[in-house]
Amino acid sequence: ALNWSLVIGVDDYNSESDVIIIPSALDFVSQDEMLTPLGRLDKYVASENIFNRQMVARSLLDTLKAVSEDERDCIAVLERVSRLADDSESTVRAELMEQIPHIAIFCQENRPSIPFAFSKYLLPIVVRYLADQNNLVRKTSQAALLMLLEQELIERTDIENLVCPVLVDLTAPDSNDDVKTEAMAIICKMSPMVGKDITERLFLSRFCEMCCDCRMFHVRKVCAANFGDICSVVGGEATEELLLPRFFQLCSDNVWGVRKACAECFMTVSSATSQEVRRTKLASLFINLISDPSRWVRQAAFQSLGQFISTFASPSTNVGQYFKEGTEDTNWNQQSHNHLPQGETAVSHQQDCTFQNSPCTQEHCEASPAVQESFSLEIPVAENPTHSPEGTTVEVPEQSASVGSTDVTCTTLPRPEAGKVEIPEQELYNSFHYWRTPILQIDLDLELLEAKCNSSSEASVNSSCTQVSTPTLGRKQLEELIENLEPHIDDPDVKGVCTLQSQESTLPMSHVDESELSDSSMSPEDERKSKQQDVVPQVLLDQYLSMTDPSRAQTVDMEIAKHCAYSLPGVALTLGRQNWHCLRDTFETLASDMQWKVRRTLAFSIHELALILGDQLTAEDLVPIFNGFLKDLDEVRIGVLRHLYDFLKLLHQETRRKYLYQLQEFLVTDNSRNWRFRSELAEQLVLLLELYSGQDVYDYLRPLAFCLCTDRVSSVRWTSYRLVSEIIRKLSTCPVLLVDFLGELVDKFCHSPKWSGRQAFAFVCQLAIEEDCVALEQFSEHLLAPLLQLASDPVPNVRVLLAKTLRQSLMEREYFLHSSNSHQEALEQTLVALQMDMDKDVKYFASVHPGSTRINEDAMSTTSSTY
Repeated sequence: ALNWSLVIGVDDYNSESDVIIIPSALDFVSQDEMLTPLGRLDKYVASENIFNRQMVARSLLDTLKAVSEDERDCIAVLERVSRLADDSESTVRAELMEQIPHIAIFCQENRPSIPFAFSKYLLPIVVRYLADQNNLVRKTSQAALLMLLEQELIERTDIENLVCPVLVDLTAPDSNDDVKTEAMAIICKMSPMVGKDITERLFLSRFCEMCCDCRMFHVRKVCAANFGDICSVVGGEATEELLLPRFFQLCSDNVWGVRKACAECFMTVSSATSQEVRRTKLASLFINLISDPSRWVRQAAFQSLGQFISTFASPSTNVGQYFKEGTEDTNWNQQSHNHLPQGETAVSHQQDCTFQNSPCTQEHCEASPAVQESFSLEIPVAENPTHSPEGTTVEVPEQSASVGSTDVTCTTLPRPEAGKVEIPEQELYNSFHYWRTPILQIDLDLELLEAKCNSSSEASVNSSCTQVSTPTLGRKQLEELIENLEPHIDDPDVKGVCTLQSQESTLPMSHVDESELSDSSMSPEDERKSKQQDVVPQVLLDQYLSMTDPSRAQTVDMEIAKHCAYSLPGVALTLGRQNWHCLRDTFETLASDMQWKVRRTLAFSIHELALILGDQLTAEDLVPIFNGFLKDLDEVRIGVLRHLYDFLKLLHQETRRKYLYQLQEFLVTDNSRNWRFRSELAEQLVLLLELYSGQDVYDYLRPLAFCLCTDRVSSVRWTSYRLVSEIIRKLSTCPVLLVDFLGELVDKFCHSPKWSGRQAFAFVCQLAIEEDCVALEQFSEHLLAPLLQLASDPVPNVRVLLAKTLRQSLMEREYFLHSSNSHQEALEQTLVALQMDMDKDVKYFASVHPGSTRINEDAMSTTSSTY
């Protein structure tokens, strides 16, 4: 209830004594308390003070709760709400609208007392505010309407009779431009909530009409952005008959923002159509977007390409799982992700500036990206939608994407006699030729290489370089070559050489043998035929494979390779393992990409690829890449580590055992403060226990577990204690190994000179008992006596945990309560000693059973202080 009487005024002034008499605030409180809730509401709803009326709106729910037992008083409050809705001050109306959803929820919960209150008193206010002159009030009412629909607080008849007609009227041709755009956005967001019937009868015709609004491109952009949702609601038949013609128009709109929105929702639209329409009509339409004059449209199209290809998969295949948000864990090492390239920031900022300018004309919208594109599109790229990427005019030869090919070396390095060679037109603005002076010092081996390349006829330069360069340059020479080129690493041409070196160092030598070299020198026609398939239109696959082409990064998006890697599992599942040969080269190119974000994306999904390809292809093509990721940056290794169990369980037993030797490498990180990496390792080791024998666990995982138990961070130690208890469970079937393991556990932790180690021993014992990791007989024989010795530990924290373990875990087991048990007397004596302890916390936990405080709640609070 309101309490406005705390404002203290001057009641009396005594001139003789010059004393101001200030009455008690309780006098004013009593004046308001004498009023009923309705009386206070009436007192302040008519106040001339705007702040008072705002507070009335904010306290409506409290007032309604105060009178909820009387139906007439509730109706009276709701009538005052209707009066307040006519307030001339926009801030009061906006405050009222923010409270409407909460009042509606209260009315729904108290429906017997307030029947039909919402539809009669509140819903008309929400609908009326949708056309309010004030922008803040309109926005608040739109948010309230969507919230009410999500909570299913509006009856279906009210939606059809009260809400929908108003929204349709607001989108009429003579409506205000801003109101029309906002109403169209509400219609699009409402459609999935109200269902197919209402959408088809009331919204569909107006939606199709708005898609062709020639005057307002903002409306067309809203329609394009939500086109996929509408298609999903109305189904395939209405989509193909009514919506697809409009979608074709929007995809050729003269405003680039509209075409970009179409590219972003292309997957959802495709999912609502038949396979025939998808193949015959949408494929060619998508190729037009990929070759769009606007760089922003091409960016969006390439980002959606993998998702669009996935719609060609069999209906029984769940490809959509690979395109859910949050595939990568963005919480890990979030700081490194905040350092985005300047180009990426510029793009997003440019788009925001363009879209926020609501009265801008179509010419202005085209002007912003045109300025940006004038720098990146100086070099014409022939993106003919009817030809494959191999036919495009680019700076890098067709075979440069192949791992085994070395054409990059001969193409990107300047020849000594470069002045006598005619540079192609598209190379005139290459930064290596245009801005940089030639590199003066060139490695001797490099000169020999180029001499051999130049000595052959000019018609066979590429083939001779491919055949001669690989035997000439060994690993040591390649490393020296990289050192010489390091000062010029920012140049895209030099990156090609560095990429080649990293590929050869990452992949095993079996991938660069003579047979591979001979395959890489196949003719373009043979290479194209080797990537033929019949699952998706070949032109789409060709465009997808071209996303690893270095020229795409210059003309489309600097992070296009990352989007390619993100879509790879979905595309691989669509094509099936029988067509993996089409994607193998692309996968290897992405795995050796210079950008760590690309490799990180692939590392997070390599276990999914293994599941798709099966054990044979995994062993041949994925395992070498997986091994390379194990030695990569921490940002890449975390992707492998996060799904280590998922990948290793798909391998054969012998192959899986080889990784036991490499698990200890995860203890070493680029940054020693990266404790989450070690915590993730501990969690994965718990899962890996089931993949290995007891002897392997004892030989290889035991040392890792003990090492992690002494980590500096309590969260890592806590996970490691659980790991140790699971190792005890694993070894319980091997008595000899178990005895040795428990003996080492006692020596390393129970007798540790550090109190944290002795506390860890108590933790492990508590876990082993609570989760039944070991037989009670074995526990009594090997762990109970050392555990009871901790009763005389000088550190109270250790004794507190011992008291919890004895009282909450051991004394709960009947095995330790029988008088025939030889350990019962020792347990009781220890508890008596702890009950007489000098520390009050030790006394408490040893004397009483603290209810539901189990290890997951209580023990963790103790470890949090031991960082």
